[in-house]
Amino acid sequence: MKTTVYHLSETTIEELLNQATQVISQGGLVVFPTETVYGIGANALDKNAAKKIYEVKGRPSDNPLIVHIANKKDVFTYTTVTPGKINLLIDTFWPGPLTLVLYKKSVIPDEITGGLKTVAIRFPDNEIAKGLIQQSNLPICAPSANISGRPSSTTFKHVYEDLDGKVDLIIDGGPSKVGLESTVLDLTTDIPTILRPGAITKTMLESVLKTQVIDDTVNRLNKEIPKAPGMKYKHYAPKGKVTLLKGSNQAILRYLRSEVMSSNKTGVIASSELTNKLELEHVFDLGSINQPETIAKNIFLALRTMDELNIETIYIEAFDSKELNAAIMNRLLKAANHHIIYLD
Repeated sequence: MKTTVYHLSETTIEELLNQATQVISQGGLVVFPTETVYGIGANALDKNAAKKIYEVKGRPSDNPLIVHIANKKDVFTYTTVTPGKINLLIDTFWPGPLTLVLYKKSVIPDEITGGLKTVAIRFPDNEIAKGLIQQSNLPICAPSANISGRPSSTTFKHVYEDLDGKVDLIIDGGPSKVGLESTVLDLTTDIPTILRPGAITKTMLESVLKTQVIDDTVNRLNKEIPKAPGMKYKHYAPKGKVTLLKGSNQAILRYLRSEVMSSNKTGVIASSELTNKLELEHVFDLGSINQPETIAKNIFLALRTMDELNIETIYIEAFDSKELNAAIMNRLLKAANHHIIYLD
């Protein structure tokens, strides 16, 4: 397959949206930017188009796809939820990086939802994404635009590396603003439950809902049929072996200086507070520990960079699990297959 590429810097939004809309309406696949990560999209009402996404990504068929809309009212078109139950959430966080799991209407094919009676749905905060959904006049199902299990793509370069020749069209919209996939909140449970942490934190949700929200991402891992992306299968893994290091800066520095010999096959990913004190050859600076938004934005870029350098052994600083750091650690633990060393 020959993939058509549109760079926003070289064309108009109108032109690229016209071409992308045509592809979507004909059952094809379009890679497009969102504020979280790039997505690989298809008509969410077309089960055959959805099957193409699973085939291209090598994604298990029981791993649900998120349905993207560009009008808040459309959530009531595709789900059975009543307006009063979610108005606070959609008025506060949409458009934005919050996905809601709700009971679906029959118009959404089971192939989109992994055979479940629920659907994950969100309204992205990106002009190209919103324009594509609006102009196609269709909901668009779109997981992250990468080969299944690999780090998500936050830049055109990484999308192109994974999917050139496998999709009909790729839109280069520049780097992702958030850099981590959306928070997924299950509203089909008695208590709202976070299935995947993201930029919309537990504290933010509770402050709006004025009720308890459960973050059950660790307890649910690998224990049931996934109701949202990223719950069950290995995710975000670079080619090299990842080990997380948890401890004080002094303890981590001692460990790295004693255990890691300078090598072109070993890399370290850490905050500025650590990298400024390291003299190893391959070190990726995520940003200051006091700026978790910057660290979140750089996580997938760092993992991809290690692959580009053919790094075989990767050490990554582990963070606490407060607020946005919970989402960061969720991705890092999966990338490391939960391999973590605790240092005194």
